[in-house]
Amino acid sequence: MSEPALSLKATGRSRRRLLTNRGAEVGASAAAAIAVAALLVLIWSVGSRGVSALNWDFFTKGPAVFGEAGGGVAPALVGSLLLVAIATALALPFGVLAAIYVSEFAHPRFGRQVRLWLDVLNGFPSIVIGIFVFALCVKVSLPVVGWGRHQSAIAGGSALAIIMLPLVARATMEVLTLVPNELREASYALGVSKWQTVLRVVLPTSLGGILTGTTLAIARAAGETAPLLFTCAIAGQIVDWNPSHSVQSIPLMIFQNSESPDPNLHAQAWAGAFVLIVFVLVTSLTARFLLDRSRRKLGLQR
Repeated sequence: MSEPALSLKATGRSRRRLLTNRGAEVGASAAAAIAVAALLVLIWSVGSRGVSALNWDFFTKGPAVFGEAGGGVAPALVGSLLLVAIATALALPFGVLAAIYVSEFAHPRFGRQVRLWLDVLNGFPSIVIGIFVFALCVKVSLPVVGWGRHQSAIAGGSALAIIMLPLVARATMEVLTLVPNELREASYALGVSKWQTVLRVVLPTSLGGILTGTTLAIARAAGETAPLLFTCAIAGQIVDWNPSHSVQSIPLMIFQNSESPDPNLHAQAWAGAFVLIVFVLVTSLTARFLLDRSRRKLGLQR
C-alpha cells in the first residue's frame, strides 16, 4: 500500500497565519504608498504654482513695487541664510558637548534624565520658544550682550538654536553609542586619557552621524515661522548681513505674500515654498547619505 503524498499547502492555523501576514504586508505597503503619494502631490502642487516665478531675478533682486511684475526675494534668502548660520553656530557646539557628557562622562541615571528632558524640549511648540526668546531677548534689554529691546537676527537665530539643540544632541548621542568600545579600550591601553580618547578617537569616528543630526536640524529650523514672528519679523526690504538688525526670511516671506492681494506676490510665495521644499529634500537626502556612510564605516570597524 503506497503512502499518501506530502502536501506543502498551508491548512488550518498555518493558513490563517499566512493570510494575516499577507494582510499586514499589504496594509504596510498601502500605507507607504499613500505617504509617498502625498509627498509627490504636495511637491507637484507647490511646484506647478510657483515655477512660473522662478528666474534669476527671483534669487538676486528685492521685492517689486506693489502692482508691478518681477522682483525677487534676495533679502529673504540672505536673511534665512544668516538666521540658520547663527542657529547652527549656537546649537552645534552645545548639542555635541551635551551629548559627549551624557554618553561618555555622566552617570547613567543622570544621563537618562538629560535624554528625557531633551525629548521634552524637542516636543515643545515652536511658538512657545519664540515667546520665551521674545521675553528674554527682545522685550528685556541685555546690555551685556549689546542688544535688546528690538527684534534682530541674533534673537531669531537664538530661537531656532533652541529648536535645533535637542535634535543635534540626541542624534549625536545615538551615533556615539555605535562607536565600538574596542576603540576606546585600545586608546586607554596606550595610556591616553579619557578626554583625549573622546577628542581624537570617538569624535572623528562619529563625525558622519553628527553631521547627519546637524543637517536634519538645519532642515527643520529653516522652515520655522512661528518663532520668527516674535523675534525677527519687522525688517526692511533690503539685503542686510548685520546680525543685530531684523532681517527677512523665506518662511515669513511666504506668510506675508500669501496674505497680499497682489497675484505677483502670490506667485512668489508659491515659488518660495517650492525653494524651501527643495532645500529640505536636499538636506534630508544628504543627511541620509551621511548616516549610511557613517554606519558602513562603523560596521567595517566592528
